Amino acid sequence: MLGLILRRLVQMALIMVVASFILFVIFDTPAFKKKIAIAELGGFAVSALSEEDYQNWLEQKGLNVPFFQRYANWIGNITTGDFGKSFEKNTAVGPLLLDRLKNTGILAFWVFALMIPISLVLGVLAGMKEGSAQDRTISFISVFTTSIPEIATAIILTVIFALGLGWLPAKSAMTQGFDWRQLVLPVLTLVTYDFGYVARMTRASMAEVMTSQYIRTAVLKGIPYRQVIMKHALRNALIAPFTVIVLQLNWLLSGVVVVEVFFQYDGFGKLLLEAALFGDVYVVQAATLVAVIVAVLSQIISDIGYTLLNPRIRFS
Repeated sequence: MLGLILRRLVQMALIMVVASFILFVIFDTPAFKKKIAIAELGGFAVSALSEEDYQNWLEQKGLNVPFFQRYANWIGNITTGDFGKSFEKNTAVGPLLLDRLKNTGILAFWVFALMIPISLVLGVLAGMKEGSAQDRTISFISVFTTSIPEIATAIILTVIFALGLGWLPAKSAMTQGFDWRQLVLPVLTLVTYDFGYVARMTRASMAEVMTSQYIRTAVLKGIPYRQVIMKHALRNALIAPFTVIVLQLNWLLSGVVVVEVFFQYDGFGKLLLEAALFGDVYVVQAATLVAVIVAVLSQIISDIGYTLLNPRIRFS
């Protein structure tokens, strides 16, 4: 197991080096550098920036040195937490990004806290009796909710619970501090959209396990059905869903853009969209790098968890 973790960490380091290099190449083009110079020097058009001012700015920022030296300097700044300055927010990118990630983390925590037990229970119940009315009902609900786009789900829930019944606020800006009522609609939107996908994966895995020879043998031996499910079937059935659940971290980090913008929730997705629309280069660069890190980490966690759940891989 230790060898597996070390190999995955080495792979992660290599992936991050390649990803950071590609990202640096994209944002190191003359067009991007000129855009940053105009924003920092206060110009609003290319014509407002003279060539002399631009060259002085390059020298001041150390951007007129050789390419690999610029890349090494950029990596050094990142390791110290210096991601540059947001032109739109007029603040350092590091603290801004950390604050927005914290808000999205709160949202993600409640989404996973609700989505995981709901999807696993429904998936197991459906897979236990494949082809039954119970299975067909759960499968229909899962496919139906997943097929509705997040924006449509958000609108429907807002019309019902905010505008119709008046139980919940329509926006989740959190301007007056933390308010759990403002989290309900965005969390419910994400759970409604995503639980069906995980439930379907769990159902397929459970149905496959229930047809295995060792399950039939356990039933023929007279072992109580509940014990067969809990001690023999469930662990093997959770291998595939575990991988899917961990990989949902990637979806949640990038897929919350629609939900966060709709409910005006100040999270990572909303920050990324605002930066892209405004042309806030340093924010887009830092957010992209964070997204790559989360993707690689989730893959490592998925691989390690899969190995722990599957002895055939662990001892091979």
